[in-house]
Amino acid sequence: MAESVRGSHRQEDVLRSTRLEADQQTTEGSGLSSTANHREETPLEGLSSLCAMLAVYLFAIGFILQNFDIPSSSMLNTLLVGDHLVVDHQTLAPAGRWTPFMHYRPVQRGDVIVFLKPHSETPGLILVKRAIAIAGDRIHLHDGAVYVNGVKQTEPYAIQPSSRNLVLYRDDFPYDLLGMKEWASSDLTIQGRCQNAQQKRACLEQIAIDERTLTWDDELPQYIQGGDVVVPPGSIFAMGDNRTDSLDSRFWGFVPEKNILGRPLFVYWSFRTPQSQENRTSLLDQLAFMLHETRHLLDGTRWNRTFHVVH
Repeated sequence: MAESVRGSHRQEDVLRSTRLEADQQTTEGSGLSSTANHREETPLEGLSSLCAMLAVYLFAIGFILQNFDIPSSSMLNTLLVGDHLVVDHQTLAPAGRWTPFMHYRPVQRGDVIVFLKPHSETPGLILVKRAIAIAGDRIHLHDGAVYVNGVKQTEPYAIQPSSRNLVLYRDDFPYDLLGMKEWASSDLTIQGRCQNAQQKRACLEQIAIDERTLTWDDELPQYIQGGDVVVPPGSIFAMGDNRTDSLDSRFWGFVPEKNILGRPLFVYWSFRTPQSQENRTSLLDQLAFMLHETRHLLDGTRWNRTFHVVH
């Protein structure tokens, strides 16, 4: 009986030993399999991954987000010269059948919009202004204050003219069309005398602006009803927040809705930039300013504007 029990124990020991050996072999086999599966990425696979990431990036900047920088003071103090913006391309775009998951809406009064300038003196010129009135609205200005559909607008973001520097054609729009025409004609004469080769491009651009203002001055009466400008269908009346230093719909006309590229979301970087930099367009000037930005990245950056939301 004792031998039978011992034999039984020995049999169990053999079984346990056999199981352990089998488990070890299985573990070693899986380890080999794991080692075989874990291999280095080939150059072709690495290139494929890089191309996929590039495709996602290009889709994002081409269809959803893009960056722009602010070269002028027309939107002070909402946007400063040297602000770099992330712009949402989709929200204000026409709804697309292939992207039903995206959020779309029409332009609303007060939206800050990015758009291709109509009747531009420079092909493809992109501007940032605020939508003041939309299709069907009636708008006029009195002493710099904006009235939409007969209601005076509260605009804490706007830099308004003082009582000492009111200009009728600008601040009582569209009351003084003759004054606007005289201003544009006078400036056109001045720009035509421009002889400085370095300023020639700026002069030619200003001449084109003046000529458009004269044309707009002739077109305006057809949109005026009872002292208000009535915004036609498919159009936006846009103005800069810096009302005394903004060439906007008062001077060149309505913004077609089809020209709207998007709306700024936030400032991702802001660098102290002189407004005169806008006219320094030569390659040498641009390279010099890039070097300046590199050297003064820390002390020239407006850190308090990083991720500043635009509204």
